[in-house]
Amino acid sequence: MLERRVIAVEGVVQGVGFRPFVYGLATSLELEGFVRNDPTGVVIDVQGPSESLDRFVADLSSSAPALAAVEQVHSHTDVTRPYDGFSILSSDERRSPSENRVREPAVSPDVATCDACLAETLDTANRRYGYPFTNCTHCGPRFTIVHDVPYDRARTTMAGFAMCANCRREYEDPTDRRFHAQPISCWECGPAIVLRAIASSAPLASARAAIA
Repeated sequence: MLERRVIAVEGVVQGVGFRPFVYGLATSLELEGFVRNDPTGVVIDVQGPSESLDRFVADLSSSAPALAAVEQVHSHTDVTRPYDGFSILSSDERRSPSENRVREPAVSPDVATCDACLAETLDTANRRYGYPFTNCTHCGPRFTIVHDVPYDRARTTMAGFAMCANCRREYEDPTDRRFHAQPISCWECGPAIVLRAIASSAPLASARAAIA
């Protein structure tokens, strides 16, 4: 029997790769619908066999990303709709009139560079070699760059940096660890670091030398 559920998830679920996680979980169970951020957390509109939906709801908490903290899950059934696969939609800035939920900007704190990103910055063959702001859905700035929730690039200090083609490709690839990583950037399109006190083409090396 096909069933549709509308699920609201509250807690630290923005800026931690929760939407990509939901996308992967839904597609692995062959469910249809969408996920999006809203001012209180994450909203999931999902449809499929009831047994698959039960597993989906259970895994939302038990298999959530390491940086996430799921505090509450509200769910109700609704009339089925014609969906075409599962997708991540743009955030909704409105509060749901059907839920008595309080607006709380539960955004993850900044997270130290993960091993995978660190390896890229040390790899001379990688396009992010030496790039000090390398990040992915598992690490990087969160709280210090956000202006407001829902947490999306447009509401962070990254809003003024348009993604280059390579970053855009990573951002839109469900198999990439930078899938929907809002602070994604590189030498070509992201913030730069400049040491103005020393005229040098290698500011980090010059800074190290100056400190030493």
